[in-house]
Amino acid sequence: MSDTDETFNDWQHREELAETMIPIIGKLYREKDVTILVHSRSLVSKSDISILKAHRFARQIEGEELSVTDTFPLLQAVAKLDLGPSKIDLGLLAVQYAEDQRGLSADDFVAEKLAGATGENKIERNGGQDVVLYGFGRIGRLVARLLVEKAGSRHGLRLKAVVVRKGGEDDLIKRASLLRRDSIHGQFAGTITVDEKNGVIIANGNPIQFIYSNDPTTVDYTAYGIKDAILIDNTGKWRDREGLSQHLRPGIKKVLLTAPGKGDVPNIVHGVNHQTLTGDEKVISCASCTTNAIVPPLKLMEDRFGIVRGHVETVHSFTNDQNLLDNYHKADRRGRSAPLNLVLTETGAASAVAKALPDLKAKITGNSIRIPTPDVSIAILSLSLKGETSKDEVVDYLREASLTGELRRQVDFTTARDAVSSDFIGSRAASIIDGNATIVDGDSAILYVWYDNEFGYSCQVVRTVQSISGVEYPTFPAPAAV
Repeated sequence: MSDTDETFNDWQHREELAETMIPIIGKLYREKDVTILVHSRSLVSKSDISILKAHRFARQIEGEELSVTDTFPLLQAVAKLDLGPSKIDLGLLAVQYAEDQRGLSADDFVAEKLAGATGENKIERNGGQDVVLYGFGRIGRLVARLLVEKAGSRHGLRLKAVVVRKGGEDDLIKRASLLRRDSIHGQFAGTITVDEKNGVIIANGNPIQFIYSNDPTTVDYTAYGIKDAILIDNTGKWRDREGLSQHLRPGIKKVLLTAPGKGDVPNIVHGVNHQTLTGDEKVISCASCTTNAIVPPLKLMEDRFGIVRGHVETVHSFTNDQNLLDNYHKADRRGRSAPLNLVLTETGAASAVAKALPDLKAKITGNSIRIPTPDVSIAILSLSLKGETSKDEVVDYLREASLTGELRRQVDFTTARDAVSSDFIGSRAASIIDGNATIVDGDSAILYVWYDNEFGYSCQVVRTVQSISGVEYPTFPAPAAV
């Protein structure tokens, strides 16, 4: 047999194993609320090819590709357990199993590592959490897609309603069309039907009530069967506690803002400071997309090397806040044509770092340049460190943190030498470290951090909602210290 034949036969074998994994993963999710991951990448509702690609990402561990031949026996062992709601990372299991020298069977090893999700330690399934979207713009529609995607277990987040201002007689049809097709993020993964008579869009079997209102204080959500919901305000119209508290109507228990909060509104970057929430907060902010992108790598660098001071320059895709052609705008430069110019503007992300990382005493400054691309931005972090280091040490540390560290859901990593912004459309990470672009000279480090300012940020919003509603389940096995 030729090498070509062996390579193709190996591919077919791995593809067959991936196909066999799909129903096991689906059953665990639907029946037990168990999400199967590979290095923080969910395998739920993924194709065989997507499963293989998720495994290939792990080639960054010691330069070797993780294979389904390694993870399939572990998945079979997982399926045999009486698990409670949880996330199981096959990538971490495979790494730890390969390092284990005790000669345990896959069944025994997995049972030991997942003991925290079985028996007396098993978490009871949550009854589900109602969610309402206030606004249906770029972030609102992507959050809607994510919520529908995660509704399969019926015990997680449930998008019950969307509140918008009515735009015309065919408003619902146009809203459904915008949810169905997106010029940047592609087609909706599933089916969408419209019940105009009842004002409902049905996405993958999930009925979403559309409520038309110009005033948040006029809506009684209990009239639509909504109870103790979390309302996500993605309009940005109100950013302080007084304004956002208008949403605290019958049926709504908490309000989450998808923009930087003002005053005493807590700004949360999931993975970094969401644990500081006590549960009593009624109004919470998810900060900005840029804040979510820069805070995780800043925390990693502070924890390992210490930061004396830093400057953040964001090269940011244009947004709806800018004009297509030159026209009046209340800001100094944003009135100039977004598709035709680089537009220098301010960013509040640097000052917002202090809210998310109060222990970081380093002064962080920042600015932003809006550019003629529709999505994906890059933040350049220029940092003065407390001691000298090397590029290899910084890159190895950040790569390992992205794979096995506590911020692995927030921080991704790439070594692709030909990577450009469009390659990161649809990334679920808050930030992606470009390892090859990293510059280190003594006690100076410059990091280049990509981020999908739409979808990656929306994933952070949903993670925060899961956290504050109690449907964010623990991940097993526990990651090793980085």
